[in-house]
Amino acid sequence: MQKIVPHLWYDKDAREAALFYISMFEQSRLDTVKIIKNTPSGDSEIVRFELAGQEFVAISAGPYFKFNPSISFMVACSTEEEVNKKWKMLSEGGTELMALGEYPFNKRYGWIQDRYGLSWQLMLVDEGQEVQKITPNLLFSKDSCGKAEEAVRYYAEVFKNSEIGMISRYAEREAKSAKAKVNYAAFKLDGVSFSAMDNGYDVDYTFNEAFSLIINCRDQKEIDYFWEKLSAVSEAEQCGWVRDKFGVSWQIVPSNLDEILFEGSEDEVRRVTEALLKMKKLDLEALRKSHLTP
Repeated sequence: MQKIVPHLWYDKDAREAALFYISMFEQSRLDTVKIIKNTPSGDSEIVRFELAGQEFVAISAGPYFKFNPSISFMVACSTEEEVNKKWKMLSEGGTELMALGEYPFNKRYGWIQDRYGLSWQLMLVDEGQEVQKITPNLLFSKDSCGKAEEAVRYYAEVFKNSEIGMISRYAEREAKSAKAKVNYAAFKLDGVSFSAMDNGYDVDYTFNEAFSLIINCRDQKEIDYFWEKLSAVSEAEQCGWVRDKFGVSWQIVPSNLDEILFEGSEDEVRRVTEALLKMKKLDLEALRKSHLTP
């Protein structure tokens, strides 16, 4: 199981979006679709799927959060034809953020927001270059602008088996925002590749819960560890969700969450769901008891 899994929040389109993304990539599939009943958003549909062998989760849970370019997916394409094909698919109903073309940093690159609002950066990579196919990119903007390097170094301390690759900085007066420092950083957290950058422009958007990162934990001890390290905004704590000091949202959950939530009779599932919805940090023993006790 992947340690860190991107989680995407939609109003009603999680399954439709997942199927669209699956059609874009080889080695992709729909894994499970499950319903959590009677949440504050009503019945919420949870969709687990794979893209290019990587795990993703999407949820349809109401119009509470909207995507913006603060977190996007960077897609490594092996040919110009692949770049062009994916760009065409994403363009249907989408919004261009950076035109597809040649740039000093890449021969064939474009940044686009798809019909569901999710942002993608497509780029051509050298033949034979071994890179993760889809890499989450964190764009530190507004109040968090200028904190990309600090965040990368902090995350690398928090997660085991992590490493920091290149950190490239803006040249003098290259960025429009005076706060921007890093124009690209590459790093891995528990074997999963990420990238980060400070936004070179002053913009209004920043991180929100539309795009969060699930941490699959082995046990309560690991849940407690990540909660202590990452939860920095008490009012954002809910059902295993936290927001860190840079504004990024995480879900700190047991790796067998689906088993806990969905196995058993209808009454058992209802009791566990009701118990979980009342929690901030997840308490595995309390969830177990709620499953057993009528």
